[in-house]
Amino acid sequence: MGIVGFGVFIPLLPQPWNYISYGVIGAIFTLHLLIHMAAVTTDPADYAVRVKKDYSSPMPVFDRKKQPHVIHNQHCNLCDVDVGSKVKHCGNCNKCIADFDHHCQWLNNCVGRRNYWLFFLTVLSAVCGIFLLILVISFVFVEHFVNPEILRTAAAFRAVNGSTTWLVFLPLAPVQTSSVSLLVLAVITVIIALVSFLLLCHLLIFHMFLLYKGLSTYEYIMKQRQLQSSSQQVEGATQSSSSNADASLNLGHFKMSLGCNTLLSGKSSIFKYKHRGQSTVSRTICNKTKPRSDDGKNLPHHGPKSAIQMIPGAAPLGWSVNMRQMEIPSAEQIEEPFGQSSLGTPIVDATEVQQ
Repeated sequence: MGIVGFGVFIPLLPQPWNYISYGVIGAIFTLHLLIHMAAVTTDPADYAVRVKKDYSSPMPVFDRKKQPHVIHNQHCNLCDVDVGSKVKHCGNCNKCIADFDHHCQWLNNCVGRRNYWLFFLTVLSAVCGIFLLILVISFVFVEHFVNPEILRTAAAFRAVNGSTTWLVFLPLAPVQTSSVSLLVLAVITVIIALVSFLLLCHLLIFHMFLLYKGLSTYEYIMKQRQLQSSSQQVEGATQSSSSNADASLNLGHFKMSLGCNTLLSGKSSIFKYKHRGQSTVSRTICNKTKPRSDDGKNLPHHGPKSAIQMIPGAAPLGWSVNMRQMEIPSAEQIEEPFGQSSLGTPIVDATEVQQ
């Protein structure tokens, strides 16, 4: 990206903008390179580890059967040194890092107290340099269609015939190329630069947020993991309570289906008599109904089932007879099996009752 910017697009700028771009963008990229090298080569290890400085021999492998943690009671069992409270042992570098932030894959080094600001300036300088490079390439792309003559002010263009031929790598090694090739190269470079710019801006804004909160990357990740685990526990408790509520609701529906006022039969009991019409008796049976006296007061209830003496030929207790629907036969129609007892009460033959 730097080669394309400094070799193709910055030389096409009119004077004095080409010299200004060389100076500003060149200084930013040079600063970025120096800071990047410093961040890579700086040893972020803790002071006790750097004093020991025994990197030549291989580090022992951690055995969890002997020790529960690598650092226990502020003593590293692998580095065999006493460390501070914010020191973490990096598994990639295999050494204790003072104020451990994270292990950077791009630097191939850990980021800690000694090189954090070098890492931060590396990202910041890269963002600034790429942003200025995008501005230069965008200007060349737009002026190619609006006013291409402003881009052909270099002395080497006087020997070029035609407006579709362009020169790159000015002024030291001019190479001719077509207008289409120049535009395609500009589009590809801008796309790559935009992707890099967005990723680096995301990283830069994230570390600015961490600086504002006073957290390291490691502390932020551990905090997010704790919040995630607590939210999962809350969701599990909510699901458990909802399942228990559903079970209780289903059990309640089941109890209601076995309630006291359940109608055992939708059909009315009918006493049929031969050639004498019929009488209808409707009933509703409930084992939990409390008996009442004549004045409407509840009588003592001794259990769900009470002993009831059944009289042969009489209706069981709890049957209600609708007197209005009872059809009383005339005296001429009375004959067996419907008769009268000595007390004048009707007697029903049970063999003729149909429910």
